[in-house]
Amino acid sequence: NRIVWESLAKFGVETRAAGLSGDASPEDAILSRIDHHTRLVSVSSVQYATGLKLDLEKIGAACRERDTLFCVDAIQSLGAVGLDVQTCRADFVMADGHKWMLGPEGVALFYCRAGAMERLELQQYGWHMVEDHGSYDNPAWRLASSARRFECGSPNMTGIHALNASLSLIQEIGMPAIEQRVTENSRYLIDHLSAQGGEFLLLTPAEDHRHAGIVTFRPLHEPTGELHERLRNENVICALRGGGIRFSPHFYTPREQLDQALRLLQP
Repeated sequence: NRIVWESLAKFGVETRAAGLSGDASPEDAILSRIDHHTRLVSVSSVQYATGLKLDLEKIGAACRERDTLFCVDAIQSLGAVGLDVQTCRADFVMADGHKWMLGPEGVALFYCRAGAMERLELQQYGWHMVEDHGSYDNPAWRLASSARRFECGSPNMTGIHALNASLSLIQEIGMPAIEQRVTENSRYLIDHLSAQGGEFLLLTPAEDHRHAGIVTFRPLHEPTGELHERLRNENVICALRGGGIRFSPHFYTPREQLDQALRLLQP
């Protein structure tokens, strides 16, 4: 969510980063970087390292007032917690399928608000993006009126079928039930780590509205890398992110497995 924008510097585009750890709220820190030159604001719905969850509705409303496009990278939240593109007034939302949506890597979802579609200048063209994409002998063509105009070539059909199966499972269980279970798992980890304040530094905000499925912490009496390696050797799947260890239990993770992982945190 940074490289793609910074790469536009060759066209004279300035990318401004907003620090989210200051005295101001994360949303105010982002909005303070907007001026009359700003054409687009791009955020991660949930920060990949700390697990900080943003108030997308506040940012989206401010962007709409300023006629500034609003882009949401939802890879760390889609499939874990609900997201309403209309409520948060997003112009664009994207997320790879291999995280919380339980799909394969290499196939992603992309949403474009109809009113924002014409504001994008296409850089790639191919057979699948035209309106009548099955009429191969027709020399005349025009862009698809839907967001299919952004799918220039042959789709990753194997990945799409696999992601369809994953999304069918999510629909069968229901996002309200999934979100409840994910947030319960996060709260369980946060409460346990907070209760051992002398042992761990919690990097994820503890407030309910400020986290989703990611819980990141740092040991205070042991090198973080050593603890991570020890957990991995015990088959606890976790990641080193932002100077800490990231846990990301999904809705199907049994409470017994969380307890087992928490017991292994002790030297």
